[in-house]
Amino acid sequence: MPSAQRRLLSLLLAAAFAAGCSNVPTQSNATGAGGKASQAIAKTAASVIGGPLIPDVSLALSPSVVYPLEDLVFWGGLAAAAWLILDPLAPNWEIRAARFPGDHYHLQLAMKRYYAGGAGEARLLFHRRAKELMHAGGYSSYEVVEYSEGLDSSVIGSQRTAYGVIRLKRPAASPGA
Repeated sequence: MPSAQRRLLSLLLAAAFAAGCSNVPTQSNATGAGGKASQAIAKTAASVIGGPLIPDVSLALSPSVVYPLEDLVFWGGLAAAAWLILDPLAPNWEIRAARFPGDHYHLQLAMKRYYAGGAGEARLLFHRRAKELMHAGGYSSYEVVEYSEGLDSSVIGSQRTAYGVIRLKRPAASPGA
């Protein structure tokens, strides 16, 4: 699924950017070998990057409302990552239809892994798609031969699915024809 891979990549990039939004002090209070190593890493990072990734400035919206730029970038990145993962404008269900011999169709429905509603509409969408196929092919009716719903589990979350087979029926021939 390319869209799921894009969302996962976006999430990882957002996490990487958010990880860079922390303050790295130039002086460490730790003593011993660990403290000297962290000081060396901080000095090396500052010299390689040339300073912080996000400048230490604040955005004043009014005299009493001031937001640090670091906070705005962090929360904006978090909101963008949530938008990309949830994708509220994308359809909740993906429907695939495969034609079988003898006017049969196999319909496969898969719901988004992360959704906000629409979990109980599989049967409705199944019948809607069956009616579309019926009308597009000039058939008079259809019969549901097989139908099942379930959940496919994976590491990143479960996904609602529905499968079914329909048989489309031709209009009955009129006796005078």
